[in-house]
Amino acid sequence: MGYSTTHQSKRIKWFSLVRITGLILVLTYHFFQTRFPGGFIGVDVFFAFSGFLITSLMVDEAARTRDFHLLAFYRRRFYRIVPPLVLAVLIVVPLTLIVTPDMITGLGQQVAAAVGFVTNYFEIATGGSYETKFIPHLFVHTWSLAVEMHFYLLWGLVSWVLARLFLWHGGDDYRRFAHYRAALGVVAAVLAVGSYAAMAWRAQGLHEFSPVYFSSVTHSFPFYLGAVVGTLSGITTVSQPLAWLSRKTAAWQASLVMVLAAGALGYLGLTLKFDQLATYTFGMVSAVVLACVMIVAARILHEHTPFAKEPKVITFLADTSYSLYLYHWPLYVIFSRLMNNTAAVVLTVALGLCLSALSYYVVEPVIAGRPAHLLAWRPRGWRIALPISLATIALVAVSGWRIQSAPTMSKLEQTLWIGNLYQDRDQADQAGAMAMAAEKPKPAAPVPVASHDTDDYRSHNQKSTAAKHGIPSGVSIIGDSVTLGTRRYLQPHVADSAVDAEGDRTMDLAYQVMMAQQKAKQLREFVVICIGTNALDDYAEQLQKVLKDLAPGHKLVLMTPYNQKAAPDWNSSKLAVIERKLPAQYPWITVADWEKVAAQHPEVFAGTDGVHFAGRAAGDKIYAETINAALITAAKRPAKGK
Repeated sequence: MGYSTTHQSKRIKWFSLVRITGLILVLTYHFFQTRFPGGFIGVDVFFAFSGFLITSLMVDEAARTRDFHLLAFYRRRFYRIVPPLVLAVLIVVPLTLIVTPDMITGLGQQVAAAVGFVTNYFEIATGGSYETKFIPHLFVHTWSLAVEMHFYLLWGLVSWVLARLFLWHGGDDYRRFAHYRAALGVVAAVLAVGSYAAMAWRAQGLHEFSPVYFSSVTHSFPFYLGAVVGTLSGITTVSQPLAWLSRKTAAWQASLVMVLAAGALGYLGLTLKFDQLATYTFGMVSAVVLACVMIVAARILHEHTPFAKEPKVITFLADTSYSLYLYHWPLYVIFSRLMNNTAAVVLTVALGLCLSALSYYVVEPVIAGRPAHLLAWRPRGWRIALPISLATIALVAVSGWRIQSAPTMSKLEQTLWIGNLYQDRDQADQAGAMAMAAEKPKPAAPVPVASHDTDDYRSHNQKSTAAKHGIPSGVSIIGDSVTLGTRRYLQPHVADSAVDAEGDRTMDLAYQVMMAQQKAKQLREFVVICIGTNALDDYAEQLQKVLKDLAPGHKLVLMTPYNQKAAPDWNSSKLAVIERKLPAQYPWITVADWEKVAAQHPEVFAGTDGVHFAGRAAGDKIYAETINAALITAAKRPAKGK
């Protein structure tokens, strides 16, 4: 025979270790992103295990009944996924009462996307980035549930079609089952290769990888690779190849393989980065292969340890892993706005485990019509149904009110939006003034620009060669979203300045703005470049282009980027190091060390993403003072020569 049926419990010991490995990877990534930047592969471990488990159960069902019941499959998936998700939403939303309204910006859309299992495409459509958000979406992590649900819908249908093709026809009983099983494996392999190829191809040339990461098309290959393994091993049905491998492998060897695979996953968690191409062409698929190795090793170890019992703490963590995944992110986002990171992590894990245990052992069984239990507690009938019903009604009422009252834009988004409007108006006014001057040229007195700084750069600018080179006097500030957020304050507080800022602007885009202004003879004597938070891998090359192509007669001020979360190996941090060295080589360059100044004022960034200061007056003032101080220094230095 090509398969054998065991008479063991449907729960396979040591699979819990695979789930826990995935959970630890995800939690450490979210809690300590700078130190564990590749922990997002924990989601791929979960995906691979889900693909394996679901397909194994399909194989078991086909071996037992020679059929596959699609509606029963969908019903089981619904009861396992939807009730915990809805409960998590109903509990988390009222907790947002303890944080600022900014935290619930667009909450209704987030909730609708989460319970509709389209968060991944909602994030793609709204330009969401998985790693960088001023206000992190409370339910952005449900993107993975969306991908998982899409897999279940498609894979269930595929299994049903294959069952009709192979299991319903007459002939040898085993042969029909073997053909179904083989077809399931082949289709899974084809879909895995197709999905992985799509990810590797679409990732080429990208600077923002979130659309590839979120997409169900490009990120479903872990499920299908797990499904391939699942066709070799049901929960109670073992294929001949796996049975042979189990006979040839000792328990200690299987244990060693599990440890080594988990260690390799940990190494990937320490070294992979979300914004690197290698992650999408090599890293994620490596993590999935390692997860599959762990799964096979755990399956073999189960066969060799018939009398061993899985430690209860491991079983508990595995049972609650899905619910803990649901709770950990929104709880952490909320608590990290109210306390330091260590306290937020401890409180998140403690409360998350309590809520997860309540969900898995009490609420979910009641909804599914099964007996509830939690330790020695065995609630029955109305004693448990009534409290759950009343609590649900209360949570629905509070959550509904909170969602209805949520703002559509955060304070920062409003600031940036208004800043864009003012910038568009100023640029239109400038274009109109230039057109009128071209039609009717005549000398005009310079328009004074207010400045609240009694000692500004103009009184120190004794070495100006702007007139000699036909360069307008004053300051041209080219910046990103941080600059845009403080534009309304910045322009009147930096004398004779013009600000051109835009969200997500990188050094190459700043270069284009600078060259366009230079060509139109609008680039002023002092050029301030406030770019770098969004630094790409080519930051050094793009910076050199700015230095090389800036015309003679200008004085350049480079403002170092600041990100409270940045590690020394981040591009923005490395750019700041390069910028600080330039004045010694080029006397016409001055550094406005925003990275250093901002780090001395953590209160300005409290409750933010650590980059923007949300239009806070204190941040506006410090930002303008940093630029003005650098301009005074630049005024005393020579301009760029030929």
